[in-house]
Amino acid sequence: MAYVINESCIACGACESECPVSCISAGDNVYVIDEDVCIDCGSCANVCPVDAPQQK
Repeated sequence: MAYVINESCIACGACESECPVSCISAGDNVYVIDEDVCIDCGSCANVCPVDAPQQK
């Protein structure tokens, strides 16, 4: 099950550098996760200050 980033994202970028498979990138207003590449490790969720990454 992949992670997705919800609307509470504040676009701080903390999650992007933590992703071991580089599946997180800046979107228009929030960061986005490529669900086809996500390995469900939870690294992004562990560093997010607003709990935006959630399991789908």
